[in-house]
Amino acid sequence: MKMRVKIDEQFFDVEIENLEERPIRATVEGQTFEIWPEEEQETCEPAYTPPVPQLVVGSPASPVSAAIPTASSNSVKAPIPGVILAVHVKVGESVRAGQELCTLEAMKMKNAIRASRDGVIAAIHVQPGQTVQHGHALMDFSD
Repeated sequence: MKMRVKIDEQFFDVEIENLEERPIRATVEGQTFEIWPEEEQETCEPAYTPPVPQLVVGSPASPVSAAIPTASSNSVKAPIPGVILAVHVKVGESVRAGQELCTLEAMKMKNAIRASRDGVIAAIHVQPGQTVQHGHALMDFSD
């Protein structure tokens, strides 16, 4: 097979003998090269499993905290840095495991932050438009 190849604004005449043979022999401008293409391997990478959000305990009297709350074992924490788009629950609301609590946008992707267990929301530490860092406490469960 003969072809003309352009590399960096320069043209070369290339002749390839047999694409099925290894190594592939290619003659470029009269000089022969051996080419060993990498074999494509099927890779089986595990599916991405996002961290399970956890909840933080706070005061029901102040649903949104101005200070960055300290996360506890009852905290729902931001699994990645991003911007809070929406909060879907209220302080005092009972939630079920898997229920969407808020929406976090990261790298132009919307991520549903879900409850890791059944419980009652004790405090909400974020509001729409707020930027959060990885590990930032978003909400608290009461126990």
